[in-house]
Amino acid sequence: MVKIVVPGEVISEAPKPTNFAFVENGKTYSSALALFDEVNFRLIPLEGAYIPNINDIVVGVISEVKFAGYTVDIKSPYMGFLPGKELRVELQLGDVVSAKVREVDEVKNIILSFPRKLIGGEILEILSVKVPRVIGKKNSMLDMIKEVTKSEILVGKNGRVWIKGGNSAVAAGAILKIEKEAHILGLTDRINAFLKEESKS
Repeated sequence: MVKIVVPGEVISEAPKPTNFAFVENGKTYSSALALFDEVNFRLIPLEGAYIPNINDIVVGVISEVKFAGYTVDIKSPYMGFLPGKELRVELQLGDVVSAKVREVDEVKNIILSFPRKLIGGEILEILSVKVPRVIGKKNSMLDMIKEVTKSEILVGKNGRVWIKGGNSAVAAGAILKIEKEAHILGLTDRINAFLKEESKS
């Protein structure tokens, strides 16, 4: 069951932390205008929701194991499907993968290819519309973050960012700062100053 919820709407009578939600007085509320997938208990923001395009690189989470392959949560109103023949290793529920969007049909069936299992690290979720600012022109912003933090970072077009190793806390802080301040002039200088200051401590 999927329904539209508005900011401040109760999605659970119990505290169940999830992305784009907050807990108050023992209940869980949506913090965004979103689609609420009650079965998987996840919110997909409708403001700037990720709509897949062919050749997009996405970071997904295996949500269902099927005979022919895997259903992949790609942080979109639409789920992805990864055919089993694309893989050399078996995947489990909850595994994190990067993949390329190979097909998108008229009813938004999403077929993925070129999967890579992402082992360890952490996942950060940002609005997909802010991804170009995180990457920067010719990868300039992302390269700057990688160089200072020495972290391995993979940014999916769907707004999921995988960070591993190095000073991952500073890398995550910089990316969240970009998401928050993407509309303000002088972003590159501010992120550069943030990275230098945080790397000292």
